[in-house]
Amino acid sequence: MVSHTQKLIAKAVLAAAALALSPLGALAQTTSGQSTTESSAPSKDRWLHVRVISSDGNGETVRVNVPLELAEKVLPAVNHDRLHDGKVRIDDSRVNDVDLRAIVDAVRTTKDGEFVTVQKDDCDVRVAKQNNNLIVHVVEKCLHGKCGDEKGEHAKATGEKTQVEIKIPMKVIDALFSAGKDELDLVAALRALSAQGDQELVSVKDRENTVRVWLDSKNVTTD
Repeated sequence: MVSHTQKLIAKAVLAAAALALSPLGALAQTTSGQSTTESSAPSKDRWLHVRVISSDGNGETVRVNVPLELAEKVLPAVNHDRLHDGKVRIDDSRVNDVDLRAIVDAVRTTKDGEFVTVQKDDCDVRVAKQNNNLIVHVVEKCLHGKCGDEKGEHAKATGEKTQVEIKIPMKVIDALFSAGKDELDLVAALRALSAQGDQELVSVKDRENTVRVWLDSKNVTTD
């Protein structure tokens, strides 16, 4: 169950980067094509960075650097499938009669603490609220043949595992759910995100890829 969820999280990060940010690619490249001196100087603007490093034989690295101001302007112009006017439509059939907004409001008004803690031989899961941030921490240990060999001997020998870290400010989550009943407001979330300080939002590490999504004021990826 956790393995499936974790894979979905990793895929969601990549899909979100590709779907939401791909229309910005050309403009982002133009912006980053400045002189070395200008590019290395910090900017007062807020930039969203996505970095994907492949651990396979190709060793491919993908870096996307997008100013949030540009994303706020471009997203409303993208209308595809569930995405329209900067909002994403929620499929009611997948919510399973859960009032997401009520849950978000309950979490927002609750004191800091750990909401969910699961510790098993093959995985650890932690969901908490800390300093007005929602934190999700998942560690999946590569056991019982999940690394590709039936007996899991490779996993036992290497101790390989998958790690997912998600840290989202509650103000951003509130903004995301500020749209209509069946929608998520991506533009409002970006605006709320632009008011935050430098912060790492998502980190996914496994045998195949390392994914990192973070926010700062630099218009280039420095690491």
